[in-house]
Amino acid sequence: MIPVSEPDLGPLEREYLLDAFDSGWISSRGEYVERAERQLGSLTGAPYAAVCNNGTTALHLALLAAGVSRGDEVIIPSLTYVATLNAVYYVDAVPVIVDVLDSTWCIDPAAVEAAITSRTTAILAVDLYGQTADYVALRRIADEHGLLLIADAAESLGATLHSAAAGSLADISTFSFFGNKVITSGEGGAVTTNREDFHTRVQQLRNQGNHATQRYFHEVVGFNYRMTNIAAAILTAQLERAGELITQRRRVVDDYERLLGPDPRLQPQQIATGAVPTPWIYSVRITGASGAERDRVIDALASQGIESRPVFPLVQDMPFVPANQRASTPIAEKISREGISLPTYPRLSGDDIATVCVALRGAVPPTSLVG
Repeated sequence: MIPVSEPDLGPLEREYLLDAFDSGWISSRGEYVERAERQLGSLTGAPYAAVCNNGTTALHLALLAAGVSRGDEVIIPSLTYVATLNAVYYVDAVPVIVDVLDSTWCIDPAAVEAAITSRTTAILAVDLYGQTADYVALRRIADEHGLLLIADAAESLGATLHSAAAGSLADISTFSFFGNKVITSGEGGAVTTNREDFHTRVQQLRNQGNHATQRYFHEVVGFNYRMTNIAAAILTAQLERAGELITQRRRVVDDYERLLGPDPRLQPQQIATGAVPTPWIYSVRITGASGAERDRVIDALASQGIESRPVFPLVQDMPFVPANQRASTPIAEKISREGISLPTYPRLSGDDIATVCVALRGAVPPTSLVG
């Protein structure tokens, strides 16, 4: 089986993991927590970085630190993993779901601007599959309307937009280090920001709302969202290898694009001007396909030992979303219906990529049957 993803763990991760184990510092204190945060600051260009136990809690912390609360409207894209939506509900805010761009599949700035009301507090953009959102346009909109700009950069660590790194493109940004992400600690997350007040708030909230100097005194209701030193040891090694891991992912994407070529049946996610993505999972659209046709392609690949996945379903289609929040997002709906994600990880060999491409071309219906 060629999996859709697998972590790239080597001798350095093992060395640091065993060092943390042998030190006895296996919980949320230890040198690797601080080392990982310093590495994140260097990689993102953000003055402040705080690690936590997963990417969803990172989003929760970011919204809380930014002061988003009950009744506030937060604009989010329709096409994203459900954690983006869940975090908005965690703070009792109201998600305002808007469409995405047909090119990059990221949130449409024009749709964001059209959705702003007197209750809007924040724009929560998502760097889908490692492609940065249009933070130039989003920053202009946020500044004009006095809104917070938050980045769900779970999938884009190492990406840049006009030479600025993901993690420094918004007022506050979040990352995920789940096992299938660009950089992993098994489970883990982080919040980066250029605002000291946001950083201080994140540090307090992730540690049960603790007082900065008075032990066992908790000023606010907090959460146990800390990362362990064990996880941080793996993360530190991965961050030290980030250049190598990201280069290999880009090599995988280059091979896919070379081998698939200009096939009218397949439409890849496009790269925005000035952007250098960090490929998380290489995804394409089967032009004009129905959801059933796309799923038959996934089944055909599986029958040949190749794992693939549909792109994310629309968040407004989740059964717990109230009827009055179920927006119409036709572009996102089309991408979700047609999209398929292919195996993407650093150690994926050229031969395996060729196998995937041959199988995909054979499984996709002829042009006359799609479009």
